Amino acid sequence: METEERLKHILDGLGQLAEDTSVPRNIRRGALNARELLLKKENALDVRAASAIFILDELANDPNIPLHGRTLIWNVISQLETVK
Repeated sequence: METEERLKHILDGLGQLAEDTSVPRNIRRGALNARELLLKKENALDVRAASAIFILDELANDPNIPLHGRTLIWNVISQLETVK
């Protein structure tokens, strides 16, 4: 899978998480923040990916997140690790 295609898939996953009303608001906000970080072209891709992973790792450890939200975050993190 090409880098741009993989990045688009990651952004779609974060958008899906941000729009899921069964997920707490702080998790949705964090997903939007990670998505915005990935879209900033002025930073190198590996820096954007590492920053997004840091945000998502914090979100995955939130005790209020439903299981499907945590699974989606883990999937996005694993995809981001291959982008570096």
